[in-house]
Amino acid sequence: METKPTNPSLELTEIPPGYLNIMGYVDESQVNGPGSRAVIWVQGCPRECPGCFNPESWPFEINQLIAVDTLVEKILSKPHNTGVTFSGGEPFWQASALASLARKVKAAGLNVMSFTGFTLKQLQSESAPPDSQTLLEQLDILIDGPFVESLAINSPDSPVSSSNQRVRVFNPAFADQITWASDQIEIHVLKDGSRIVTGYQGGLKLT
Repeated sequence: METKPTNPSLELTEIPPGYLNIMGYVDESQVNGPGSRAVIWVQGCPRECPGCFNPESWPFEINQLIAVDTLVEKILSKPHNTGVTFSGGEPFWQASALASLARKVKAAGLNVMSFTGFTLKQLQSESAPPDSQTLLEQLDILIDGPFVESLAINSPDSPVSSSNQRVRVFNPAFADQITWASDQIEIHVLKDGSRIVTGYQGGLKLT
């Protein structure tokens, strides 16, 4: 059953304008959307869905504060990044900053997609997080709906994690590019020797 999200407004006021509070970041991922992508996992989600792949992302306390312009520069410094994916956590609780980032990378020719635990209908309603519509307008693809453990798919042919989720293609150019699989695994080794394992239905694991 979907957990009704609460309003984390007080915690979000700790994020300075023009900044994002993130849990993790990788370049050149092949398992979080079409093509080679930068992936940003935002910090904070009130749903606490059973079976969540990223429970470390639930708290809204500050984890890594990073300026939008710094992230844009980082993304564009990697020529193999052809798109950007927002995951989490819940991206739409930081919709304004992500919309700003999306505009900047799209101006440079990249595409943008996002995962969300909200449904599209919820994001289009008056009760949606602030600036949700602004972020929606920047997206080429949206994966909407909470992960429901009892509806998990775990299929090499499915881009979604549970059968209630939907792939919303806003840019027709990507209609035939929904080919990534939700249960692929990818390992990124960072400069300090730590590893990021991603691809568990959009999940992130730091080791």
